[in-house]
Amino acid sequence: MSFKTGLIKMAIKLTPNMMVIWGANIMLKGIAELKDFSFDLDARTAYVQTQLYGEAEMIEVSLEDFAVVKDEESYKLIIHQAQSNRPWLNNLLSRIVGKTWKIPAIPQFAAEIELISELFKAESPEQGDKNLEQEELIEEDSRPL
Repeated sequence: MSFKTGLIKMAIKLTPNMMVIWGANIMLKGIAELKDFSFDLDARTAYVQTQLYGEAEMIEVSLEDFAVVKDEESYKLIIHQAQSNRPWLNNLLSRIVGKTWKIPAIPQFAAEIELISELFKAESPEQGDKNLEQEELIEEDSRPL
């Protein structure tokens, strides 16, 4: 792990959740209100509880075991588990869970993407290999007949 990555991980761990909630609520004013938030970079989990403007009930979303995987020339995002307290959102999440999503290569953001990849890398090389194998199977399944 690079010095920069270690410093960012420490900053993320030390940032109070209330500060994140406060900042998000400023940006989302009139759209939604963030009620609860937790993010564990080491465990690669995230939890968000929000209330959409004009809605009576809150929406909860939790993500587990997400990673950025690097293959020869590109980076890919994978989310292994995601769930919500809303059936329609669970249906949407079920379409993205377990699939790898290619992160577009934008030359002016190459350094930032590499840093994000280091922050969210898979815990073990075997897990990264498993993710790429799953992607190859998904690509084969999605080819036109």
